[in-house]
Amino acid sequence: MQKINVFAALLMILAVGLAANRSKPAAEKRPNILFVISDDQSYPHTGAYGDKAARTPHFDRVAREGILFTNAFAASPGCSPSRAALLTGLNCWQIKEAGTHASSFPAEFQVFPDLLEKAGYAVGFTGKGWGPGDFKASGRNRNPAGNAYLTKKQQSPKGISEVDYAGNFKDFFEQKESGKPFFFWLGTHEPHRTYQKGIGVANGFEIGKVQVPPFLPDVPEVRSDMLDYLYEIQWFDTQLGKVMAQLEQAGELDNTLIVVTADNGMSFPRAKANVYEYGIHVPLAVRWGNEIPKGVVAKDIVSLVDLYATFLEVGKAGSPSYPTESKSLLPLLKTGKGQRIAAFASRERHSSSRYNNMGYPQRSIRTDRYLFIRNYKPERWPAGDPTKLDSNGKLEAVNTAFHDIDESADNIVIRDWKKPEIAPFFHLAVDKRPAEEFYDVIKDPGCLNNLIHDKKLTREVSRLRNDLKSYQLATKDPREMGNGDYLESFPRLNGEIRNFPRLD
Repeated sequence: MQKINVFAALLMILAVGLAANRSKPAAEKRPNILFVISDDQSYPHTGAYGDKAARTPHFDRVAREGILFTNAFAASPGCSPSRAALLTGLNCWQIKEAGTHASSFPAEFQVFPDLLEKAGYAVGFTGKGWGPGDFKASGRNRNPAGNAYLTKKQQSPKGISEVDYAGNFKDFFEQKESGKPFFFWLGTHEPHRTYQKGIGVANGFEIGKVQVPPFLPDVPEVRSDMLDYLYEIQWFDTQLGKVMAQLEQAGELDNTLIVVTADNGMSFPRAKANVYEYGIHVPLAVRWGNEIPKGVVAKDIVSLVDLYATFLEVGKAGSPSYPTESKSLLPLLKTGKGQRIAAFASRERHSSSRYNNMGYPQRSIRTDRYLFIRNYKPERWPAGDPTKLDSNGKLEAVNTAFHDIDESADNIVIRDWKKPEIAPFFHLAVDKRPAEEFYDVIKDPGCLNNLIHDKKLTREVSRLRNDLKSYQLATKDPREMGNGDYLESFPRLNGEIRNFPRLD
């Protein structure tokens, strides 16, 4: 009888234990995160946005099987400051030298790949992570985007990087611990210039389908240049497709949050290195299996700075030790409820383009309809000084510099500035600008008609001017705190240093 009671007691203990185990939820599988970022691509130039000349089937698939954003904005119209802002969740004026171009990246700022790694993620990048600049100069031991996977190379056309992006992702994926969630930054060098001239036409892109932005001359050379740009976007898109195919084959596609965007706008005059629409308005599409709706077009204002909080929330990686300006996109992704009514952008130094390495400081606020811009140094040339000194210290020909425009000497807008059909576009790109600008971007996406003195819009201008200034003061922007020159004190550590005459 005693043996029976003992046996019954053991059965009861076992049953209770099994019931307790069943009541415990299984450990939640955290999603992978694939972040795919192109280099110098403005928002309209994918098939999903209606560009008939573009070939972007994989971006279009992400948009079709997820959410396409029509109002996504970079925090800066230049590579390294834009990337630094999204890596830190802060505005460019809040991150010291990381907020300017080709300097360093202070280790005091906690980048989200580091926080994800501490939370148990495998972290890596290929291609272009943060840059240009020298992260080691400020005490970091790796690129802020993560561990580098750059060994695989491939044959590529002239002007296109030899980095085998998909091959490097394959190395990363196979080398990481099995079952461990990952964050991977796939940063192509495309469509950054240089382009191989005529490669777009040679590969069957149709010159008649090109949509020439209104701030560029609609001439055959520009159309062909646009097709070369679209060819490089296709190259970027192909890399995205190869990595998605790897994830699909591994059964990880639907457990991966895929975010596809660009760091800033296209490398053309009055686009990149300008806070106009084509400089800061970028593509953005997000796919995440069954976790978010499919086929949605979101018109809400979002900033790439918001990816910081989004990735940390998705990865359950906590928060940094200081407040950021990042607003998680998860509510918008899940329920359609956005958290912004405006996006902010800034610019300091871009290239080595002026006397004493000075920049062209700008701030902007963009709502769903209007863009307000503050130019802090309207006496300076926005595209860089018109002429520079040669290696012997002699003045070169006038209107041959303007080095805030990539490859300016070979750009038709600069090279052929004397031609009557080109001259208006030359002046749009390089002439000095007023201290304030205001555009209705719905009617005027090219930002050609400055409405700052339009009496019908006085209230709107005043509201955005005040909203921008209030935000700058709240976030301690040196340009509004009385020490703006501090932002021009950081050294340029990457790229050519040019010499210019002093302009008094």
